[in-house]
Amino acid sequence: MLLGMTETDWRNRVRAEDELLEQLAAATKQASQRRAAALLEGVAELGTATAVGNEFGITQQAVSKAIAKYRSALDQTTE
Repeated sequence: MLLGMTETDWRNRVRAEDELLEQLAAATKQASQRRAAALLEGVAELGTATAVGNEFGITQQAVSKAIAKYRSALDQTTE
């Protein structure tokens, strides 16, 4: 062991990184939900998931999948 280093230094770093990963996962989930809600608004405005996909250079399937996942999450929170 190096002088001045304690054996808990790495443990504290692992805990800190685990906490950061949890925060990032939560932020990613929230951003995905907001994105899907926006995609759903786009479908309402443009008429189809294909039109929304074309607007952003993504497939209709990607738009539909994001919206379906968003709706599923909404259904689970209301049950």
